[in-house]
Amino acid sequence: MSLPDSLTQSAYSTLIGCRVQSVENGVAHVALSLEPQLRNRAGKLHGGALFSLVDISMGLACSSSHGFDQQSATIECKINYMRAVSEGDVLCIAKVIHPGRRTLVVEADVLQGDKLVAKAQGTFAVL
Repeated sequence: MSLPDSLTQSAYSTLIGCRVQSVENGVAHVALSLEPQLRNRAGKLHGGALFSLVDISMGLACSSSHGFDQQSATIECKINYMRAVSEGDVLCIAKVIHPGRRTLVVEADVLQGDKLVAKAQGTFAVL
């Protein structure tokens, strides 16, 4: 499904360089490239940038599940980092696993190629 940027992009997601690949039926695919400003002191992709990618992707998955006419907000999110990213692109795939009326539970995998970089689970409130 092709959605206008005004529904899928925010000033923050644009600032860090998120690129929405697809958003449909409670699933969002969002890519991020390792740019110099996203590196930590060790030269790797900063964990905060990865977490932002996850949160943005999960929010888009929620919006595509309950409709872009409704807002949702992160209540909580847990992330496990599996491997460092030294170069290239990562892809976050976020899926709504429980589309409740008041809350949604979402899972996300961050991949670099076929390697799992991070895994997350979050809960979002429907506002």
